[in-house]
Amino acid sequence: MLKKSVNLFLDLLENERTSGLLLVICTAISLVLTNSVLGSGYTAFWHHPVGTGSVEFWINDGLMAIFFLMVGLELEREVYIGELSNRKKALLPAIAALGGMLVPAGIHLLFNHGTPTESGAGIPMATDIAFAIGILSLLGNRVPMPLKVFLTALAVIDDLGAILVIAFFYSTGVQWAWLGAALGIFAVLLVLNRLRVHVLAPYLLLGAVMWWCMLHSGVHATISGVLLAFAIPFGDGGSGSISWKLQHFLHKPVAFVIMPLFALANTCILLGPDWYGHLLNLNSYGIFFGLVLGKPIGISLFCAAAVGLGLCALPTGISWKKLMGAGALAGIGFTMSIFVTMLAFDDADHILTSKTTILVSSTVAGIIGYCWLRAVLPAQAGVRAERR
Repeated sequence: MLKKSVNLFLDLLENERTSGLLLVICTAISLVLTNSVLGSGYTAFWHHPVGTGSVEFWINDGLMAIFFLMVGLELEREVYIGELSNRKKALLPAIAALGGMLVPAGIHLLFNHGTPTESGAGIPMATDIAFAIGILSLLGNRVPMPLKVFLTALAVIDDLGAILVIAFFYSTGVQWAWLGAALGIFAVLLVLNRLRVHVLAPYLLLGAVMWWCMLHSGVHATISGVLLAFAIPFGDGGSGSISWKLQHFLHKPVAFVIMPLFALANTCILLGPDWYGHLLNLNSYGIFFGLVLGKPIGISLFCAAAVGLGLCALPTGISWKKLMGAGALAGIGFTMSIFVTMLAFDDADHILTSKTTILVSSTVAGIIGYCWLRAVLPAQAGVRAERR
């Protein structure tokens, strides 16, 4: 059982590592195309109508629900048999994630409270799992496994926080009939779970209907992915469980199709001669300082308080310097921050300045985190730790 769980976790790490590099490539391609002679056609493609929405809409509201389904399944596994199954083990990354959300949001509000851009406070709260793990993986065997686990657990809990922020703060005009229908379907899914129905088809079929109802409810449709994940029976968590099978199946489509498509569709950032001017406004200050400073400061301070109060202890193999490096990598908001941006703002200028700042901030956070950890991690530390 434990071996299977570890193998699935390592599979996730491997996919996230490659996906992180693929996201860099897709972002570069998108930026080059947007700022080339093909820019207008490239941008128009993502806004081309398909049915009741655009290509971009179906990616952000449809495919991203599948992404959140996988995030939900990862959370479920961590809660039942992973790093979050033990209260003391779960507490440190949970407290770290809380600090990594509250402090960046506070910094953004410090700059933007009472302005039209204060709704962007959720933007620097997010962490991009794929990019953070991808950058960490560039350090190879120098990274001890406990640090990888800590950053992954922190990022997963951070995603849960982002989901809750989306549900409570970025949902408008709630249609109670549609929402009631969605929650009714969720209740049926829970009943199927209690009746020990271990066939995947009815869950996926009802999950698709729940997504459709949620789409019309005013609550962001991607929430249905997380609800579906926790309705699917976990069983013993082994390779025979439908939860394991679905999570294992989704890893590659999410990492190598859905996230790259999201990056291509949402990084159409036109960089004019004065592109740096997008960084010189209150919203941009809040995003930049929230991600680059707020993340590592919030994570480190909240962890220090938790350890000082005796609530938990640093895992073996993680020093305060290493934890601060992980906190810096958590400042890579990228796709999750862009996702929140699309929900926070309707104004095209606010969206463009936010995306530009997210791109710059995530790059700076990634460089700082990588260089910091490269300096504090001894060569081949991971190899020696594993041999012990």
